[in-house]
Amino acid sequence: MALKDLDTLKRDGRWYLAGPMSGYPDFNRPAFHEVAARLRAKGLVVVNPAEIRGDDDWQWDDWMRAALHCLLGCHAVVFLPGWESSRGAQLERTIAEALGMPMFEYRDGEVVPFVLQTST
Repeated sequence: MALKDLDTLKRDGRWYLAGPMSGYPDFNRPAFHEVAARLRAKGLVVVNPAEIRGDDDWQWDDWMRAALHCLLGCHAVVFLPGWESSRGAQLERTIAEALGMPMFEYRDGEVVPFVLQTST
């Protein structure tokens, strides 16, 4: 079932967090955990890829496959600051866009609608 309106998404939807991890200390987990906690405190059901349990020998593609599996079970995506420079978050955005998933950015403690930049 597609959940399109914002009230239904807030009540029944699963919100996926997308953002940069590679190249960050502790894979940027503190930022993911902070945003997840704030959104959960607002009553949202959050799927946080920083909570994925993987193996020590996993490579980027192993983590990405696990993250994409999580993404596909969600109804909306929230992009963390710096997502634009993340190869994985770019892939997640492409998939979310292709699936017509509502997309948001997390800015200054708030979830705001995602605005696609177009060139003129």
